[in-house]
Amino acid sequence: MVDANMLQPHPIRLYGATMLRALHLTPDFAIAGQIDAADVAEIAASGFRAIINNRPDDEVPGQPCCADIAQAAIEHGLGYYPIPVHPGPLDIETLLATSAAIDACPGPVLAFCRSGARSTMVWAAARALAGDAPEQLCAAAANAGYDLTPMIDSLRALAGSQHTPS
Repeated sequence: MVDANMLQPHPIRLYGATMLRALHLTPDFAIAGQIDAADVAEIAASGFRAIINNRPDDEVPGQPCCADIAQAAIEHGLGYYPIPVHPGPLDIETLLATSAAIDACPGPVLAFCRSGARSTMVWAAARALAGDAPEQLCAAAANAGYDLTPMIDSLRALAGSQHTPS
């Protein structure tokens, strides 16, 4: 049984705002908007064990550098997985890399992008590929404020496919 408190927004200070929230999609997976290297200590103190970065470097001028966030994650004992997602269709390699990162982590993972939407879509697609029920993935995303119903057919197709790393 899922503890409802684990699915509530978990406040942590994030890049560009006085207070944003990491939104739990599951007890062990949360999403957020852009973070900064200075945020990593608080992310670690909040109990996260790894960070997935779904934002490409230089997407917009002045955004925090991937290497700086990676270094901060290492310094705080967190796993760090750069899995940049560019505009356009998601590719299987991105979904497999996301699943591998989540599976490799011994505890809660925080994925981030500009707003959290991209990370939510990647998570849902990766979990559908792993066989999770698309309707449940959409419900988890909706609880965090993200509407994935436009991609329900894609999630269903992924859930019915058999992909393995090449």
